[in-house]
Amino acid sequence: MGLKLFLVLGLFCVTSVLGFGVDPALRINVFDELTLGEGFDGVTQVQGFHSESRAFHFQGSSREVKAPEDVSVRMLQKLRGRTEFTVLVTLKQEHLNSGVILSIHHSEQRFLELESSGQRSEVRLHYRTKGQQAHTEVFPYSLADGQWHKVSVAVSASHIILHVDCNRIYERVVEIPFMDIPDDATFWLGQRNSAHGFFKGVMQDVQILVLPQGFISQCPDLNRTCPTCNDFHGLVQKIMELQDILAKTSSKLSRAEEKMNGLDGCYCERTCSVKGVVYREDESWTDGCRNCTCTNGTVQCETISCPSPQCPAGTTPAYVKGACCMECQLVCLFKKEELVEGAQKAVRDNSGRCQLSECRETAMHRVVMTTPCPELNCPESEQVNLTDRCCKVCRGHDFCAEGHGCVEHSDCINLEAGARCSCKDGFRPLRDDNAYCEDIDECAEGKHYCRENTVCVNTPGSFMCICHRGYIRIDDYSCTEHDECVSGLHSCDQNALCFNKVGGHSCSCKPGYTGNGTVFLSIEQPELGSSEPMMSWRMLV
Repeated sequence: MGLKLFLVLGLFCVTSVLGFGVDPALRINVFDELTLGEGFDGVTQVQGFHSESRAFHFQGSSREVKAPEDVSVRMLQKLRGRTEFTVLVTLKQEHLNSGVILSIHHSEQRFLELESSGQRSEVRLHYRTKGQQAHTEVFPYSLADGQWHKVSVAVSASHIILHVDCNRIYERVVEIPFMDIPDDATFWLGQRNSAHGFFKGVMQDVQILVLPQGFISQCPDLNRTCPTCNDFHGLVQKIMELQDILAKTSSKLSRAEEKMNGLDGCYCERTCSVKGVVYREDESWTDGCRNCTCTNGTVQCETISCPSPQCPAGTTPAYVKGACCMECQLVCLFKKEELVEGAQKAVRDNSGRCQLSECRETAMHRVVMTTPCPELNCPESEQVNLTDRCCKVCRGHDFCAEGHGCVEHSDCINLEAGARCSCKDGFRPLRDDNAYCEDIDECAEGKHYCRENTVCVNTPGSFMCICHRGYIRIDDYSCTEHDECVSGLHSCDQNALCFNKVGGHSCSCKPGYTGNGTVFLSIEQPELGSSEPMMSWRMLV
């Protein structure tokens, strides 16, 4: 009995593995039918995802890859009137390209068209319904990323499944396709027609299988019913490896526990690193016009409030390099003008000779120039006299390049005879010379443009409008409700109805099922001779 069971199971496994073949009468190999590579401009054979079949690079927008009339009739004959089929392709699409993978249409009527939009990150299936209406099923997913992908779109009457890289991405109930294709319909590959929808990238294994689960031929492991001998030995080897990893991990955890026990008496201090300097917990420092403190590893700063200095006679309030607030500085009187320590003044006589003086210790002292003025490469009409130096400069001179005091969130701006500081956009001055500036919190001050269904988040120099949960962005400042039922991004089972609501959705069982929308109890008809209905559980995973 045991030997018979072993033989039966072995035969079942072999049958399952060999059952992945497809009847040639049910397969449309598009590359072979079109004899691609012979006389098609813009299409060249290249290395593909694998070496078992040919791959072709589609480029440019002047190509015309269209099936001849007799080839189109032969291919469409297999597909005409069918409600169950699978479109398969292995592709590597260029970044942001939006193009048609294949298209079967008559005039403006698209009977079957598979499109990948890199601009909108969507996969679209166009077809006509039994009511003779054009229908487009949109799957939010990006294929145009320059990477290889295996793509399968399986249609079984009103049931559509999208697989990408052997992963089930979407499963939906849609209107049944109408595949009564006219005899003079055209079959295009890599474009919608001679002027639109040009796919750019590499395609391989473009096929249409006239059966509902054709993705199994692309991804055989999706339909494995029993493990092979190799699978079994592989599982045993993996279990042994995991047991070894578990033993090593247990040993490491034991040593880590010993070290942790030794750290019970230690105090771990969190520090702050600012501009290459490490500060300890509760340590304070001055950063420009802010007093900062390291608190639990986080830098917290407050703006310095500068009092008005009360300066004695012979001094005046002035800014000092490296300090935020004004300090009392000694002054010199120069022609009724007060100059602070280190300030220079140039005086020119009628003949154009210049004398430079500098304020030092409350008196003006003559400055002897040791080097001649540099030669200017501009006409005299473009030369400018300055009040703090004897040498002229050309109009448009870069004073900021000579050094400036514009420090925090402040830019240096060149003027005709000097430079000044100006706060960057989104910042306000902390003092009247604009050398130090602070961020404007547009959200707290109501200076933003965020509209309904958003929350304002302040950023350095600007702000962001973040959509509330369950909403999607319209533009930078407003959001609208996200209909999960329409987009397919919901948790409802295929035996449930999806109902959109503000901020989310709800699921309701179809007639004949009971549950919470994701777990169902199917109520089936009783068997002959039984009065009790049969029930079976189904759970969405």
